[in-house]
Amino acid sequence: MDDLVQLEQVSRRYPMDHSFVAALEDVSFRIRRGEFLAVAGPSGSGKSTLLNLIGCIDQPTSGRIFVEGTDTSRLSAAELARLRRNKIGFVFQTFNLIPVFTAFENVEYPLLLQRLPDRDRRRRVGEALESVGLAGRAGHRPDLLSGGERQRVAVARAIVHRPALVLADEPTANLDTRNATQLIDLMHELNRNLGLTFLFSTHDQRLLERAERVIPLCDGRVEAAAVSR
Repeated sequence: MDDLVQLEQVSRRYPMDHSFVAALEDVSFRIRRGEFLAVAGPSGSGKSTLLNLIGCIDQPTSGRIFVEGTDTSRLSAAELARLRRNKIGFVFQTFNLIPVFTAFENVEYPLLLQRLPDRDRRRRVGEALESVGLAGRAGHRPDLLSGGERQRVAVARAIVHRPALVLADEPTANLDTRNATQLIDLMHELNRNLGLTFLFSTHDQRLLERAERVIPLCDGRVEAAAVSR
């Protein structure tokens, strides 16, 4: 597997009064294409900050992040938006679905941003919903779906534009045991069958047990070398 993402001594600090607070300090590791990789650590360890940096939602205070060989620190705001739109899929613990949109319309939204033709959009949305087992729920709005179904719609939306990387921030946090287990199985199946690269933040032991590698974070630092499985 070749490197998809590379972090070189990445730090993120936020100003506070007359000083600063460090959310991440000197983090370096690589994500290989096709990996199923976890970032683990307690609340406040910097997991979400790390995913936001890799997803180009935020920028590091120091250090560099490369996505498919591109130094993201050299990109303009428009270029960063294009990279997020074309290369990265996001799954959030709170689902972040548009409440007035149907499941179909929520999944379709990234393709509208890419200005794909109508026929291609419909085909891809149908395939994405089928892959997460929700082809029969395409016309339902989020308020008519269970928590597990809403998260599956979020996964379909994250993969519909065929990203190089899917970032999932605590994806099982708001799910009961049955739905969490089903979601873990689904993500692992998409990784195995479609070759999608997943990086997820979690402290869910069930999800950590399925990861190929675990990056342990504590107080914004990688505690030790990544654990291989």
